[in-house]
Amino acid sequence: MTSRTGRKPPITISQTDHDRLLGLADALEDRDPTLAETMVAELERARVVEDSALPKTVVRMGTTLTYTADGGEETTVTLVYPGEADIEAGRISVTTPFGTALIGLSVGQSIDWEARNGKVHRLTVTEIRQPVPDKGA
Repeated sequence: MTSRTGRKPPITISQTDHDRLLGLADALEDRDPTLAETMVAELERARVVEDSALPKTVVRMGTTLTYTADGGEETTVTLVYPGEADIEAGRISVTTPFGTALIGLSVGQSIDWEARNGKVHRLTVTEIRQPVPDKGA
């Protein structure tokens, strides 16, 4: 998940997402140690901020975003936890290499991510729509 210069773009994550994702990575350790390690590496390099301080232009859990891959057509997806994932509905799990690459990116940022088949793709975020808060919360 590096840029073409070999450096990853800076990312920002809310405290709540950071804590939940760290727990998720720990839970994945036995089943998928490579993914768990990748998630932890992303979380360790992130700038962690209070939930209220996270800019609305940053991908967080529940965010619907539009991106281009390899300079192709725009695609819109929502970043979700594994139990909510549904590829057909465009709900991408954070526990996929693609989902892990998305967390913390801002509009205009690009990142390279490696698909399960080993092919490297360049992803660029073009638009972000934050989740609507749950009225019952």
